[in-house]
Amino acid sequence: MTANPTGQGVSLGMPGLPAPDFPADVRARLEADAKEVIARYPDSRSALLPLLHLTQAEEGFVSRTGVRFCAEVLGLTTAEVTAVATFYTMYRRKASGDYQVGVCTNTLCAVMGGDAIFDELKEHLGVGNNETTPDGKVTLEHIECNAACDYAPVVMVNWEFFDNQTPDSAKAMVDDLIAGRPVAPTRGAPLCTYKETARILAGFPDERAGAVEASGGAGAASLIGLRIARGETGQLGKVVHPRGEASAATEEGE
Repeated sequence: MTANPTGQGVSLGMPGLPAPDFPADVRARLEADAKEVIARYPDSRSALLPLLHLTQAEEGFVSRTGVRFCAEVLGLTTAEVTAVATFYTMYRRKASGDYQVGVCTNTLCAVMGGDAIFDELKEHLGVGNNETTPDGKVTLEHIECNAACDYAPVVMVNWEFFDNQTPDSAKAMVDDLIAGRPVAPTRGAPLCTYKETARILAGFPDERAGAVEASGGAGAASLIGLRIARGETGQLGKVVHPRGEASAATEEGE
């Protein structure tokens, strides 16, 4: 690299202005919520993750204003808050849609059709990864793993599961979201907007009638492994034993 001792043509930039604060009424409301969150922890610093979700519930993403708020109420620097906010992918760094549509493109989902779903959704919606439709309804992103491999390929909308998807079913689902038609996850609580989801993730109760009861537990496919571990294999069909080992019944027959 050639040295440039004069510095001509080199822009060093200017330091950014301090982030603006929330309006007074919003700040007062968020401070009351933050006080409730912080009280849950013996060390206030531990409240940073839910407080970042709280700011997302207000703005739909973690803005510079949100970072400033978290830093001030927790006695941290904005650099410390930013380091956390940029580490976790659940925190958005720019304005996004009402519905975050995440397509798993990790190994099993990809093999089962996740890549095809993601590619067709990009073309169908006219957006790329981490981009939002012009109407502000849907943000599309690929996700490394939805932790639901037994339902692959899986799409998540605001962290609710849409299992065993196909390109056609995924396109129909986003069309319904954009049109404002009811969309129900294959399991889990009913959908709500990204901001509403963020408030729930901040630790505040989901006050929608029946939402908590609808969240349920593990699905049938996830429970098969548990049944096998308990020896409840009578109605599961053939069970292949690990590393080719014969079953106890087979060994006794020999």
